[in-house]
Amino acid sequence: MPQIRVGVLGATGAVGQTFLRLLDGHPLFEVTALAASERSAGKRYDEAANWTADTPMPAAFAGMTVQHVDDPLDVDVAFSGLDASVAGDVEARLAREGVAVVSNARNHRMAPDVPLLIPEVNPEHLALVGRQTFGGGGCIVTNPNCSTVGLAVALKPLHDAFGVEAVHVVTMQALSGAGYPGVPSLDAMANVVPFIGGEEDKMTVETRKILGTLTDAGVADAEVVVSAQCNRVPVIDGHTEAVSVRFRTPATAADAVEAMRAWRSPLAGRGLPSAPEHPLVVLDDPRYPQPRRHAMLGGGMTVSVGRVQDCPVLGVKFVVLSHNTIRGAAGGAILNAELMHAEGLLARDRAAAATA
Repeated sequence: MPQIRVGVLGATGAVGQTFLRLLDGHPLFEVTALAASERSAGKRYDEAANWTADTPMPAAFAGMTVQHVDDPLDVDVAFSGLDASVAGDVEARLAREGVAVVSNARNHRMAPDVPLLIPEVNPEHLALVGRQTFGGGGCIVTNPNCSTVGLAVALKPLHDAFGVEAVHVVTMQALSGAGYPGVPSLDAMANVVPFIGGEEDKMTVETRKILGTLTDAGVADAEVVVSAQCNRVPVIDGHTEAVSVRFRTPATAADAVEAMRAWRSPLAGRGLPSAPEHPLVVLDDPRYPQPRRHAMLGGGMTVSVGRVQDCPVLGVKFVVLSHNTIRGAAGGAILNAELMHAEGLLARDRAAAATA
């Protein structure tokens, strides 16, 4: 079959730019539409975007004309990097027009018929797409908040093995998570900002849904208590999290390491281009993980864990690191779409199956 036509919403923003870097030369997806706000609509992409990456703008996109986000998009999939202030209505409209929307925005994450998806953690939640009623084969699938992703991946094998009962997490979140221009320089440099609006609540509710169980009524949240404290730190990429966990079945740090190392991704062998060989790695060196050294493991899609120790308060404690704009945003969304295609959930896949 020809490549799947995709559009990027919010293409000029930080997440939109990451989408384009990762989609350049993708074996399944061809970018055929770029969309952004009225400020950018009608301009060439290289005129509209303040390109902030440390690699050049891909030539394939530089001369494309940016559409307005309210324009119809002739695409199979729309990757949304829109701000939540506008994402909800735009994404729902596109879904009603038959587009599969894979969103990085928070607007639809907690809807009972919308998967909040990390493909290695809860692929069975994709069944919720079949309960959506947008029409024309359109749907919405979301990926979690960037700080939730690393935590949920690290907790998955532990929850399967021992039953996670309570989690306390303190985040040290990179500046790129705030977008561009992001945190003012006088706040960011040589400083820690112990507040990120709405972040702590997202980690609490999203983790429960991701680890929850699919039922006839939707997703039954996991009975996990999450207490989060979120901080912005002067790191460019990579969210670091100090995590303490209490289990229903008592376990030691050694037990936790064994469970995490024994865990195997359900995507193994499926040939999804963005799926890392190892979605979770445990590092032995007590100095690790570190953003500068480990954020790009697996092309930015691998979550790394280190300093796994017995905790005198909750039971086990460890440090988690994940790349916030790749695993926690654009890369995670692209992997979601790859899995959707593999499962035949795109409108074009259904049409092809019907005529086969």
